[in-house]
Amino acid sequence: MKRSEINAAIVWTKELLAKNNIHLPRTAYWDLDKWAENKDAIETIQRVMLGWDITDFGTGKFSEIGAVLYTVRNGDMNDPSVGVPYCEKYIVMKEGQRLPKHYHVFKTEDIINRAGGVLAVYLWNTDEEGKQLDTDVKVFMDGIEYTYKAGEEILVYPGNSISLAPHVAHIFGPKPGFGDVVAGEVSRVNDDTTDNYFLEPTARFADIEEDEAVLHPLCNEYAKVL
Repeated sequence: MKRSEINAAIVWTKELLAKNNIHLPRTAYWDLDKWAENKDAIETIQRVMLGWDITDFGTGKFSEIGAVLYTVRNGDMNDPSVGVPYCEKYIVMKEGQRLPKHYHVFKTEDIINRAGGVLAVYLWNTDEEGKQLDTDVKVFMDGIEYTYKAGEEILVYPGNSISLAPHVAHIFGPKPGFGDVVAGEVSRVNDDTTDNYFLEPTARFADIEEDEAVLHPLCNEYAKVL
């Protein structure tokens, strides 16, 4: 991705969140000078990867496979004394975007439609080796259990959520025709470097072409840009 594309996505996201009266922590709005000024105080932020995360998952097709994520709270899977024992994110997507098919082994996550359009979700069971299964998927949505066919469209309307257990592969994104979506994620501690298992050819973080100055650093590049 180009840095200009990342910067534009951040500006768009801040405007959409503000329109929905959603506010991020103060560090989300820091420029590089402010980050540098506080460099000695951000050890936990850097270690648990709080902050902006804009990715096309290595596809080069951000308008199709990609999202703007912001990690608000997180901890360390290997050290419970660091951060908090849970994770919270915002996942903001334009119509036409989706996440690639993937599953997690460690974390259970609630995906919540916080604002905007309708979130379309597709689920598949996987076995212990990560092989996709063509079996019915049982899933809880706000405390009620439902059963869906593998790959069946599940609609999550604003204010509602879906709970994704380990080894349940999933794709989700805004349903076309209903607008952009501000989703939330609440989960066990998140480690994006070890607990994403993709069933499509992807990479978790984007390669960046530096065609303009950094607006806000991403959560995986603090050591590089500060």
